[in-house]
Amino acid sequence: MNIADRALMQAHAGERLTALLSSYQRLTGEVLADSLDALWESQHPVVAHDVKDPPHFFYGNHAALTLFGIKARKFIRMASYKSALPDAREDRAAMLAKLEETDIVTGYSGVRIAADRSRFRINDAVIWNLHDTAGKRVGQAATFADWTPIKD
Repeated sequence: MNIADRALMQAHAGERLTALLSSYQRLTGEVLADSLDALWESQHPVVAHDVKDPPHFFYGNHAALTLFGIKARKFIRMASYKSALPDAREDRAAMLAKLEETDIVTGYSGVRIAADRSRFRINDAVIWNLHDTAGKRVGQAATFADWTPIKD
């Protein structure tokens, strides 16, 4: 992933990146990253999608794009449900319903699918709602430090 991917991601996400960072800190009491560059360069994948129906990714940091094996331009056009296998989408939907009630879900695990159709399990993910400075929900994000490739 190159500098163009970073620039495209940051431009596309815009002010929602501020909501991503501030919402995480408000909900967890921890700092996810101290700058947009640190967020991009984090070794932990961070992804975020918008509030459309269906939601589409608007941000993935370098680690996420590498894990999913996809360029920024394609990632931001992808409906986020497509990152889960069809038989895992029900579990993902149940987690998102819980998120609607609680604003944050911790300890989430699930199988995700990369652009090349390979699969990996994310473990102990944190998923949270993003709210702008006016309190309006502008998306949802996830980060995780642990993932395991699934061999066929």
